[in-house]
Amino acid sequence: MSSKQGAPPPPVRPRSSAGWALLGSELGVLFRRWRTWAMLAALAAVPVLIGLAVRLTSEDIEPGDGPPFLDRVTQNGLFIALTGTVVSIPLFLPLTVSVAAGDTIAGEANLGTLRYLLAAPAGRIRLLAVKYAAAVAFCIAAALTLVAAGMLVGVVLFPVGPVTLLSGDTIGVGESVLRLLLVAAYVSLSLAGLAAIGLFISTLTEVPVGAMAATAVLAVVAQILGALPQLDWLHPWLFTDHWVGFADLIRQPISWDSFGANALLQGGYIAVFCALAGSRFATKDVLA
Repeated sequence: MSSKQGAPPPPVRPRSSAGWALLGSELGVLFRRWRTWAMLAALAAVPVLIGLAVRLTSEDIEPGDGPPFLDRVTQNGLFIALTGTVVSIPLFLPLTVSVAAGDTIAGEANLGTLRYLLAAPAGRIRLLAVKYAAAVAFCIAAALTLVAAGMLVGVVLFPVGPVTLLSGDTIGVGESVLRLLLVAAYVSLSLAGLAAIGLFISTLTEVPVGAMAATAVLAVVAQILGALPQLDWLHPWLFTDHWVGFADLIRQPISWDSFGANALLQGGYIAVFCALAGSRFATKDVLA
């Protein structure tokens, strides 16, 4: 009798491990692309340009001139991170996130690789979850890039010391860095709702450029609607309504009201548009 008879079958790899492997592969693909690093470099250039412009000018910046916090940059370089974030929120950050989110499904469909990904044991919904998780990872990377570049250029070009908060209180450099990381977390959360919208739009087309453009246009339109006082009733429902609410994080004590309201709003958008994306993707003909 062969010694192989009666041997236990090889262990079956659990489906959850396939999902984690797929997520690792997706993150690897995302952060190996030159396009991803080009977008992050463009974001990092924003605080660098702000710092150089302020450093090379001989004119004093009066309070209220230019973007918020710009008048404080010469006193403390850490404020460049805040100014760069405020400048980037209306256009640069949404544009880069629109590219990352709009390419999630439409990019694979355009390349013809979507059917091969679905052949893996992960399944459609798990693949969609992995794609969204990668888009959120880019949101986090984008926000951290802005803040880190701002802090770095601030240290190089300007004096750095205790920071005077909007409430008038002063905190040390270490706590200031933690506050800036909280700002990055707030911005990442704000962009997660846009990423969910981009994911849904990406399931509707096989043209990634179209999905990217549509997502970016929606971000711009939402901000325009939010600037119209005649539409006050609509503002609380716009996913952009709390995008610049991180000012509460640089007060003493920290007010978490804006953070909580933003989390609730973005969570609603994430739930709705991920559900719509799942419904659409579950019936999508990937062989067409």
